[in-house]
Amino acid sequence: MTAKLLYTVLLLVTAMSTHAQQVNDTNTPLHLMKPQYKTGYGVVTPQEVKQKMDMVLHYLEKATPCTLEDQRSGKTVQPQQADMHTRLRPGDFRLTSYEWGVTYSAMLAAAETTGDEAYRRYAIERMTLLAQAAPQFEMLYKKGTAIDPLMRKVVDPHALDDAGAICAAMIKAHIANNQLDYRPCIDRYADYIINKEYRLKDGTFARLRPHKNTVWLDDMFMGIPTVALMGRLTGNTHYYDDAAQQIELFRSRMFLEGKGLFRHGWVEAMTPHPAFHWGRANGWAMLTLCEVLDVLPNHHPDRPRILKLLQAHIAGVARLQHQDGYWHQLLDRDDTYLETSCTAIFTYCIAHAINQGWIDALAYGPVALLGWHAVANAINQKGQIENVCVGTGMGFDPAFYAFRPVHVMAAHGYGPALWAGAETIRLLKSQHPKSNDSAVQFYSEEVPTDEPIFNYDGKIRF
Repeated sequence: MTAKLLYTVLLLVTAMSTHAQQVNDTNTPLHLMKPQYKTGYGVVTPQEVKQKMDMVLHYLEKATPCTLEDQRSGKTVQPQQADMHTRLRPGDFRLTSYEWGVTYSAMLAAAETTGDEAYRRYAIERMTLLAQAAPQFEMLYKKGTAIDPLMRKVVDPHALDDAGAICAAMIKAHIANNQLDYRPCIDRYADYIINKEYRLKDGTFARLRPHKNTVWLDDMFMGIPTVALMGRLTGNTHYYDDAAQQIELFRSRMFLEGKGLFRHGWVEAMTPHPAFHWGRANGWAMLTLCEVLDVLPNHHPDRPRILKLLQAHIAGVARLQHQDGYWHQLLDRDDTYLETSCTAIFTYCIAHAINQGWIDALAYGPVALLGWHAVANAINQKGQIENVCVGTGMGFDPAFYAFRPVHVMAAHGYGPALWAGAETIRLLKSQHPKSNDSAVQFYSEEVPTDEPIFNYDGKIRF
């Protein structure tokens, strides 16, 4: 056989082999081909979720030291010996910020869900340090001594940001264990929120920036949950009424019924009122509704209205979820970037609402799991949270929000990520998600097969 003939035969054999192996509709179930998801998809295990949470915990344990120090020598100082040179030892994040109040609440929730006391220990050690140091710093401050600015937020809060989130976490910890000596801090924070914070004439929490009589959606979370929790702590039902009234005041100005979204800011003097649906602020609003419903008595007359608002907000947010599981910086603007902190908050809230029986698991369970995949994707190998928008004021044009920087040192992502993980674990343990014909589905009972289910009438039949 000549070389030319041999070459021709080889070409024919190769062509026939390629044709025989070619994927087509008759030789391959194409619907079972594996999609190329960018951030993950499908049902995860509680162990896989906790592994991601542990990465965050271990990073924060190292990144946020729990001690006072002499800022000149760096030596450790006991709380009762604090003076003008004493400060909280610097770390990557501020232990007295509202972002860290969120983190303390998330750590407590993580401990309750996972049974891992390392999470509770993280929160209790740091809140206890603040509570133990407060009397000495307060005495120095009242004498006119300059004190650590971070401790000033504890002994003399000047804004809802100083008070609300940490106070809420302390109340939760105190309710769980009344041996914790947090009550002086709780009362000081609550007194500021309830009696000293600036309000509009009708009582709505408000600020004097960037304009006179500006209502910030963020302040729903910075103030209202603490008011409701004071009702649980003290038994005084007036606090429940005040919290419910605040929610209605915010709803009437900020919630757009047609979209199911809140505007970020409302300025009394503006006509009309622009609506920029910033992701994280909508997250704070949704989280507020969950936090209040968690403590509001079942018989409270405003409970049905608040639950209906939460359901409408979840519906509005869920339909804007990106295919990769995230939500956009401006929720209704898909030309803005995908942002992690709002994604984590929404994931927590949607999963929590399912777990509490407030919304349908069949409809919203897949949304929550897809959201967790996005959050998990944003946790890097160091345990840091990526793609988190930095602190953000208020603007009235899209560019302001669209070009806000993101950074792993933006503290706003850590608590929400842990909270999302904890509630996702609860969701996985209380529901029965299953990948059926490649899609995530939620069932009312365990599905003991990995085969596609093409007939389901309320019973598992396959």
